[in-house]
Amino acid sequence: MIWDRMETLPREDMARLQLDRLKSVVRRVYQKVPFYRNRLQEMGFKPTDIKNLSELQKLPFTEKDDLRDNYPYGLFAVPLEKMVRIHASSGTTGRPTVVGYTRKDLRTWSELVARVVVQAGVKPRDVVQICFSYGLFTGGFGLHYGLERVGATVVPASAGNTQRQLRLMQDFNTTALVSTPTYALYIAEVARENGLDPARLGLRLGLFGSEPWSEGLRHELQTAWGFTATDNYGMSELIGPGVSGECRFQDGLHISEDHFLPEIIDPETGETLPPGEQGELVITTLTKEGLPLLRYRTRDLTTLDYTPCPCGRTTVRMRRVFGRTDDMLIIRGVNVFPSQVEEILMDTAGVGPHYQIIVDRKGYLDEMEVQVELAADYFTGAFRDLETLERNIKERLQSTLNITPKVKLVEYRSLERTAGKAKRVIDRRRI
Repeated sequence: MIWDRMETLPREDMARLQLDRLKSVVRRVYQKVPFYRNRLQEMGFKPTDIKNLSELQKLPFTEKDDLRDNYPYGLFAVPLEKMVRIHASSGTTGRPTVVGYTRKDLRTWSELVARVVVQAGVKPRDVVQICFSYGLFTGGFGLHYGLERVGATVVPASAGNTQRQLRLMQDFNTTALVSTPTYALYIAEVARENGLDPARLGLRLGLFGSEPWSEGLRHELQTAWGFTATDNYGMSELIGPGVSGECRFQDGLHISEDHFLPEIIDPETGETLPPGEQGELVITTLTKEGLPLLRYRTRDLTTLDYTPCPCGRTTVRMRRVFGRTDDMLIIRGVNVFPSQVEEILMDTAGVGPHYQIIVDRKGYLDEMEVQVELAADYFTGAFRDLETLERNIKERLQSTLNITPKVKLVEYRSLERTAGKAKRVIDRRRI
């Protein structure tokens, strides 16, 4: 099922629509947002200079720090009295990023999330349990209103209290789960500890986002729950969830290009890369009324695929985010992404899906240790078997990463579980 005809718009028509909307948003921020007007004037760029989509590359980037520096309302394009909702980041690393929504923005948001959940397979008969926090975080509210828009029954369970989550699934006949992928794995663990088989609870769909996850983790989820697990993508600065999502073919996330104009750039040089090249995702919002953004640097690393999708949608697909430029670890001059570690661990028998990367510095040299939980059912009683498993993981990591990490096997359930984003990396060099 396709929610909106815009998802099947011919490429030429989409390009014309994007150009019209790009001209409009540039003109609007020039008139309404002093930050952008000053930037464009410094560059000698006028809104009338936009003649074609290639002119996009001449526009300035917007960084997260620009939102922080203009905290709280400096980048709003409408007066505060026209904003009907405020969301914000946690601000754990400094000032939070604040985003505002007009009534029109909220309607747009619901429609975009409706596209994403329909792509994933949600139908009006579904009972969807949302295990995201409700509050300043955009995930809970974003998915909530989009699911209601398609007619699904929403259970706003929020995050945490895992025993209660399981009881609600059973009592309310939940058919779809919304959460982080790691929390879904934890719910499955708790279910088994209580004598329940997650695959027998009747869920048929899992809609996951808010943290990067691998194909190996998808396999773990689908095996544990017996449902179809799909990825969706968004960030509060852009709108929240609803920027893109997977269809049933699970071959990339369809971006709503009539609302978001994507680019891939070289994160070091800022140069725009051709389709298929791997780099940093940059998004220009084309329809945001309250907080329009030009060329927002997401810091997420992916590729764009413009080839047709068997589902019938013509929108470009972004490949699964494999890391972030600010999450990349440099260990003795080698670039390491947590996703590389996860792919190897998910393909290793005897270990579970929970791990943690510890980075430290001894003298002048960086050291990396990967702590890996044993699988719940892994026990041979032989110390030699543990040594063999540890050595196997170490060799595979060394072959892929081109560094020699330490590997430490730890007991099942010894690493912290969380209802939110999993903390995969502890970098003690920054402490």
